[in-house]
Amino acid sequence: MTVYIDPPVWPGRGYLWSHLVSDASFDELHAFAAAIGCPRRAFDRDHYDVPSARYDDAVTAGAVEVGSKELLRRLTEAGLRRPKRRGPAASC
Repeated sequence: MTVYIDPPVWPGRGYLWSHLVSDASFDELHAFAAAIGCPRRAFDRDHYDVPSARYDDAVTAGAVEVGSKELLRRLTEAGLRRPKRRGPAASC
């Protein structure tokens, strides 16, 4: 069980962001994120968005640094990938 983080290269809201994922479970991911001070609102479907200022905190706590493609591969192989929904929204 490992938590991975990619480099903070994703721009948004005036910051650069990393993605934090687990290769085991969302429970592991939520616990790790809480331990480094990431609020639950930073969780987006299958990952946490981590600002560049918190990157070193995640690595110091044990997150393994990988490239974005490797991070996605590990997330997908773990069966935890939840892609954005495409197409029209479902209706009731």
